[in-house]
Amino acid sequence: MARFGLRSLVWSGCLVVLLLCPFTGWADDSSVEAQLRRYVTVPLEADLSGLDQAEQQMLPLLADAARAMDAVFWQQSLGDPELLFAIPWTMAMRQLLAIHFGPWDRMENNRPLLTGIAHKPEGARFYPPDVTRAALERAVQMQPALKDPYTVVRRDAAGGLTALPYHQAYAPWHQRAADRLHKAAALSTDPALARYLTLRAEALLNDQYRASDQAWMEMKENRLDLIIGPIETYEDGLLGVKTAHEGLLLIKDRVWERRLARQTARLATYQARLPVPEIYRAEQPGAESDLGVYDVLLMTGDAAATRPIAINLPNDEQVQLEKGSRRLQLRNAMHAKFDKILLPIARLLLDPEQLCRVTFEALFVNTLFHEVAHGLGIKKTISGVHESGTVNDALKEDAWMMEEGKADALALWLGDQDGQLEAHDPGPDVEVIPQENRYLTEFVSILRAIRFGPGSAHARANLIRFNFLREAGAFERDDWGYYRVNIPRMRVASQELARRILMVQGNGDLAGVRELERHFGVLTADLLVDLRRIEEQTIPVDVVFQPVRSRLLGGQSDEVSQTQ
Repeated sequence: MARFGLRSLVWSGCLVVLLLCPFTGWADDSSVEAQLRRYVTVPLEADLSGLDQAEQQMLPLLADAARAMDAVFWQQSLGDPELLFAIPWTMAMRQLLAIHFGPWDRMENNRPLLTGIAHKPEGARFYPPDVTRAALERAVQMQPALKDPYTVVRRDAAGGLTALPYHQAYAPWHQRAADRLHKAAALSTDPALARYLTLRAEALLNDQYRASDQAWMEMKENRLDLIIGPIETYEDGLLGVKTAHEGLLLIKDRVWERRLARQTARLATYQARLPVPEIYRAEQPGAESDLGVYDVLLMTGDAAATRPIAINLPNDEQVQLEKGSRRLQLRNAMHAKFDKILLPIARLLLDPEQLCRVTFEALFVNTLFHEVAHGLGIKKTISGVHESGTVNDALKEDAWMMEEGKADALALWLGDQDGQLEAHDPGPDVEVIPQENRYLTEFVSILRAIRFGPGSAHARANLIRFNFLREAGAFERDDWGYYRVNIPRMRVASQELARRILMVQGNGDLAGVRELERHFGVLTADLLVDLRRIEEQTIPVDVVFQPVRSRLLGGQSDEVSQTQ
């Protein structure tokens, strides 16, 4: 049988040719079922009883706008999904393709799921599949728009590269989402929420997102929230600058918001105490930064592919400096991953005497401080060839990997700092999680994140952290395969790793990043054995979330969605 390259067929619009090919042998049914067992499907749950009439009327409009992002993300990841799903796959294969938004395993560095399928282009569908990083960087010198986060790169009639704005490339879905946002804004009784939805609708039609990001940061009293549009850059493995589309429909827990106000007020204190020389902590976090706890009602697009448990936005560094950032704890999503993944891993690999210290409350606090850490540190480089430029520009495609590593390493340090502050100034209804719980739960979280595979910035950052802690003697592995954590050593090593990453970021030291990954980003034989043990126990790698089951969210869209 001829080995057709799906990549070239998709880009030429000829995927239908594959319909003529015999598929027997391309994917073994037992193999597909085994891959599906790496995921567990969990329906999201949330209490909607407190929504008023206007908010109930807004829900289906916001949900439909979010579903439009599913269609755009398919275009960015693969191309036209209708061509892919026109093929008579088994139901199991269709589910697997939907989970991954295409025929490549996102947990295995985009390894093809099917024999005969070409590897996924590094730049997904943001760029022509044959373009190289070097060619792009040369072309950007003459055409800066090629590197704009809100353009796709295509070839013109002469074979040259040209930038096509998102609002043109994805016009039908942007227009549909904008229409729903305008209608929802008209129903809202919260002026700040209505303003944000209106500005976000306009941004979808002109690719100017800063004003809506600022308006999103200015919202304070809203109960419903919608994160929508092109946001994260993980899908772009070529330059790491193109933003992928997603939608998250959320409901806020106002009680928790008030409880977390104390952490928000301490941002400047945290920044001033960072374990680096003063020049690396001279920037000030935005005064309007805040923390919030939310339940997820619906995830679409890039969010459905990555399935976050917490979010730190906006990514616009200028807005962060002016307005700060908002850290969103996605409680129901987080609890599902704790119950289905993290706790079973702890039972399998952690010293039984330390197992009782692994708790959801500790995961919640660690994740909270991970998101707080994203708003701390340094955004503009202070030395090197990129002096006074952004850290993202200096560290290129490795910027987000280092940012995740920084947030992971600082999360435990921040928890320690917060405990000290609470001891001197205790607040009402504030529960300080024991240090042992936070550190042991975080150690298990490292093992969980490494399973995401080398294509994930989170996995790469956590593999570096695991080996850094190993070299520092922060844990031991006994002959039975159980890990016992030395918490004092883990505390010291985590602070040292945070210091190194902050300075690498501030120096714009890409060579330093590469050296960290060369030395510590190695999958050792023992760790590989343990990852296989986790697989053998059929502990899922990740959770696939189904939307909250409520008539208030309206029907599914006509577009191919992740539940295809």
